[in-house]
Amino acid sequence: MPQIKSAIKRVKTQAANRERNAAQVSALRTTVKKFKVAAAAGADNKQDLYKEAARAIDMAANKGLIHKNKAGRDKSRLSALLTK
Repeated sequence: MPQIKSAIKRVKTQAANRERNAAQVSALRTTVKKFKVAAAAGADNKQDLYKEAARAIDMAANKGLIHKNKAGRDKSRLSALLTK
């Protein structure tokens, strides 16, 4: 554990950021998984779920949770599932 006051504050900040990032990445994965399940089942609302998943991917890329290239790759794969 750090002794310097600013280092102690930094540890607290890092812990809060780590929890928030983990929650946001988990939410991203959940939305993507919902779409994949709907696409595999041939559900009627898969278009809406695709829009939601693509939006979540874009937001995660803008926040720096995932790399922009990964965001593009994931969206491309989801759109391929949508057209099947």
